[in-house]
Amino acid sequence: MDNLNGLAAFVRAAETRSFVAAGRELGLTASAVGKAVAKLEERLGARLLQRSTRRISLTAEGALFYERCQRILGDVADAEAELQRALDAPRGRLRVSMPLATHRLMVPLLPEFARLYPEIELDLDFNDRIVDVIEAGLDVVMRSGALGDSRLMSRRVGPFRFRVVGSPDYLARHGAPQRPADLEHHACLRYKFPTSGTMMEWALRAEPGTPPWRTPATLVANSTDALLAAAIRGLGLLYTADFVVAEALEAGSLQTVLDDYQPPPGMFWALWPSSRQLSPKVRVFVDFLCTRLIPSGNATGAAV
Repeated sequence: MDNLNGLAAFVRAAETRSFVAAGRELGLTASAVGKAVAKLEERLGARLLQRSTRRISLTAEGALFYERCQRILGDVADAEAELQRALDAPRGRLRVSMPLATHRLMVPLLPEFARLYPEIELDLDFNDRIVDVIEAGLDVVMRSGALGDSRLMSRRVGPFRFRVVGSPDYLARHGAPQRPADLEHHACLRYKFPTSGTMMEWALRAEPGTPPWRTPATLVANSTDALLAAAIRGLGLLYTADFVVAEALEAGSLQTVLDDYQPPPGMFWALWPSSRQLSPKVRVFVDFLCTRLIPSGNATGAAV
């Protein structure tokens, strides 16, 4: 144990360039840190730190030793965290941010999650804002599209597709579009992002050699549920994610069109702050999300 304490004192002193700052982090006096490092140097027979009246710095031997010590202390921390996870039941408040429309997927699963983990208090924020996970103090977020924050870990939740749908009544009155350019002659229900006010594009695959087309904005709303209700009532065609319209398609109140021009599938990801000590509540929620939300999307985790 004395050896580990000496390694910890050396690593903190090397990182902070100060015995005082290292002692503050370790709950020791500056003198105690200095003595621990000196004892370590004596045992190794090598000077690890250069001391001056203003600061300390690593020697060449110290820099080499520091790299190995970091790994050793990290492995010890991992071993302690793993044991603690085995002892601790998942509990406490869990702050989660998910895309607004995914409440259709998540809410039906809440009774099962509550039964499995009764000591976790879920704080769910359904919105389409892109927030800084760490600054906002979130435990887990679910996102689609490109991932680029190196401070986060990620795991694939599952795929989804966008569909163009219309009610049988609307299609009987106006006919079904045969190609994306036909949309110019149809009533289109467009989603507007609440934060930016911009309308979501209908990213359909274009036929080679065809000129670009204009997608009308017959009805614009910042609520997917409102647009879904409008589509079912025959007010126009709607472009939205498949899980939004799954029940309506099964019930026959909506039908898909332009299936041959679907864009490639999107992917939902679970993201959480990178940390050696992943809390039990985050671990079980991510596992639940990735195995239950979109069952076909089960996958292993990976760093972003």
